[in-house]
Amino acid sequence: MILQLEPQASVPALAAHLAEQGYKTTDVTTQHAHYLVAIGKKEFDIRTIGQLPGVRDVHQVSDDYQLVSRKWRVKPTVIDLGDGVTIGEGSLALCAGPCSIESEAQMEKVMDHLLENGVRLMRGGVFKPRSSPYAFRGLGMDGLRLFHQLARARGIKIVTEVMQVSQVEEMHDYVDVFQVGARNTQNYNLLDALGGVDKPVLIKRGISGSIEELLSSAEYVFSGGNEKLILCERGIRTFETASRNTLDLNAVPILKEKTHLPVVVDPSHGIGLRDYVPAMALAAVLAGADGILYEAHETPETAASDGQQTLDFAESGRLIRNLRRVYALRGELE
Repeated sequence: MILQLEPQASVPALAAHLAEQGYKTTDVTTQHAHYLVAIGKKEFDIRTIGQLPGVRDVHQVSDDYQLVSRKWRVKPTVIDLGDGVTIGEGSLALCAGPCSIESEAQMEKVMDHLLENGVRLMRGGVFKPRSSPYAFRGLGMDGLRLFHQLARARGIKIVTEVMQVSQVEEMHDYVDVFQVGARNTQNYNLLDALGGVDKPVLIKRGISGSIEELLSSAEYVFSGGNEKLILCERGIRTFETASRNTLDLNAVPILKEKTHLPVVVDPSHGIGLRDYVPAMALAAVLAGADGILYEAHETPETAASDGQQTLDFAESGRLIRNLRRVYALRGELE
């Protein structure tokens, strides 16, 4: 159960009243509102709670995840990054860039490509979790500061991965969207820390994670005080060996029904094979995705990481045009 509170609400009094009814409460204050999340018995007359002083509204939610559920917030959440850049229902957000930030020249070329195609979101990792300790692991904070400087000069917003709690504070002023990678989706210390920042957080589905687990990860961040959340389907590990991962497009309509949060898809990691990324991206839009994140590089063959799943600029430009056509078609079908 979720109680939306008035500013003058007495949380201790409400918590005590709910405890008498057999409920354990958690006080949640976010950028936008004040809530009391109550977990306990399922059957009682919620009207008695709604009439208590300081309660603006009360919602019965049966899911283990409460705050991210669409059962209480029917209107979809739209994340506003400023300068006319949004992620959520009503538009198709496109975000592209290299797996790893490599150099100033590389970043400038990618940014020029994005702006030529009307894209204002750029992905790029400065801290890279790699399976091998000998692989390129990113340029770190120096790379992020340069990334930020170049992006700001061009009106581009940055999406980049944070890997540990100690990085959150130092990265804060240089990112527009914190990305939680598939390996960290259940790093609850990191999720708690991101609940305390006023920046959007994009959470990728775990490598072997379920939809419910992804929603629970988002609940951690929301309950910590941060409502600015985006969910990302990026493929899961299955028994199939023909592709790097299995892109679960089933997750898109299921998530859209279960949560009010924006849902985006990463087809590059989802299938891991360059030739098939465009087809999966287009399919994701038809499945209902609010945005697409994919990898693009001037010369994927020389990329420091994930070149096998990265589009070159010609392929990327063609995909952008086709994504917008398919999104327009989806609007006609709806």
